[in-house]
Amino acid sequence: MEADLVLLNGNLFTRARGNSLAIYRGRIVKIGKEDEIALFIGHKTKVIDLRGKIVLPGFIDAHIHLSLFGMSLSQIYLRGTRSIEELKAKVRERAKKAKKGEWMLGRGWDQELFKEKRYPTRWDLDEAAPDNPVLLMRVCEHVSVANSKALELASITRETKDPPRGKIDRDEEDEPTGILREQAVELVQRVIPPPTLEQLKLQLELAIREAVSKGLTSIHFICSDRFPDELKALQFLRKEGKLLIRIYLVPPYSSLEKLENLGIMTGFGDSKLRIGGIKVFTDGSLGGRTAALEEPYSDMPSGKGMLIYSPEELKDIVLKIHKAGFQAMIHAIGDRAIKVALDAIEFALNEEPKAHRHRIEHVSLINPTLLRRMNDLGAVAVCQPHFIFSDFWAKERVGPRRARWLYALKSLKEDVVVAGSSDCPVEPLDPLRGIWAAITRPNLADDEKLSVEEAIKIYTIGGAYASFEEGDKGSIEERKFADLVVLSDDPREVPPERIKDIKVEMTIVDGKVVFSSGSIS
Repeated sequence: MEADLVLLNGNLFTRARGNSLAIYRGRIVKIGKEDEIALFIGHKTKVIDLRGKIVLPGFIDAHIHLSLFGMSLSQIYLRGTRSIEELKAKVRERAKKAKKGEWMLGRGWDQELFKEKRYPTRWDLDEAAPDNPVLLMRVCEHVSVANSKALELASITRETKDPPRGKIDRDEEDEPTGILREQAVELVQRVIPPPTLEQLKLQLELAIREAVSKGLTSIHFICSDRFPDELKALQFLRKEGKLLIRIYLVPPYSSLEKLENLGIMTGFGDSKLRIGGIKVFTDGSLGGRTAALEEPYSDMPSGKGMLIYSPEELKDIVLKIHKAGFQAMIHAIGDRAIKVALDAIEFALNEEPKAHRHRIEHVSLINPTLLRRMNDLGAVAVCQPHFIFSDFWAKERVGPRRARWLYALKSLKEDVVVAGSSDCPVEPLDPLRGIWAAITRPNLADDEKLSVEEAIKIYTIGGAYASFEEGDKGSIEERKFADLVVLSDDPREVPPERIKDIKVEMTIVDGKVVFSSGSIS
């Protein structure tokens, strides 16, 4: 057999013996020593000498908002902003370039970093951009701030009632401050002109190119309410040869009925573009204090967060998802939200025993009882290790006793399958930073640190299992997809603090090089 691609002289992250491999029609056909693999080299075979570089299974990000990430690349970047004055300066700078009346969008601010130690308000934004509507998302995406023009266009006044699954913050005189929590932001988003299909296609193309440059070969795309357009744009990219990555699509709950009527369920599609689970929310975020906790917040004893749906409503929703043949992918950050999510999964399994590998997305604050229940129910945990760094204030949110169970990756991995992800654009789209976070865990329980090998596996075989694809990807084995990443350094051999600085040299998807830094040829 003449291979399409041969990789020689590598350091393979695999149980198989050998330093080289042969690829044919998108799959690994042989792993062995150089002289064994040389037998697969023909006139048309592309041969790459890896010069001893480490080769890992391609990284899998099990939770990314791809279209939001694409949009964010052209929005006001506010991550790391240290004060409201600095935020205003960035808005003011963008306003100079914007047309009068043009919407200005941004994301990434965190009031915990501000020297003022408060939320920005509509009046702060009015000073910076008096002639343009402005909407800025907090880093967690669960709290936003809008200026007066944006509120006016959305018809939000002091008489506006809170929507069923959101909250409009108000001052002492009952005037909206501009802070919108959870689904209250949709009151503003619905009046923002959506990108055209062509613009959406370009945003997705840019996001995909960025993803493969970080060593990602598969992503689980948490879609928006524009799911039909997102799917259409991806199909256009595929036709044009620009779909460089494998995508597991996760439509929102609002799409369930249409998909069910079409007879579509989890797994519909092919290995490059597949329908995955259905996303549903139970709570908000720790950063916005909207994550639902069993006990009050330690730094705000008057609040326990909020449930998006009542426990009974969520049971009905998850049962519908389950009966329709879909994997339920349930956003649950706080321990109360996780309990309610597991109650709903158990209810669905009792009604109709089918193994759909239902998932809990985030699983930020856990406890031993919930761990046992996740194990019993076969639930998959989809975690974002980089939250450990971004949520540097989380220990104060929940207090030292509960902080033991914040981002408890080791305990989770001992009881359930864990898949790693970024939640990009909430966190950076970089699996190596996630691996670094999982093994270092500053200021949180050392007992929950993962080893380097364990951290790599949540971004590889864990992600594959979370989408029912562990038989095809997630490890370097013969007959599996040739989805690989070549790194500048072996994460097992560098100091932990240097892992985040390792460079991606090459990304291979389906046996084709989709990214190369140029250092290997």
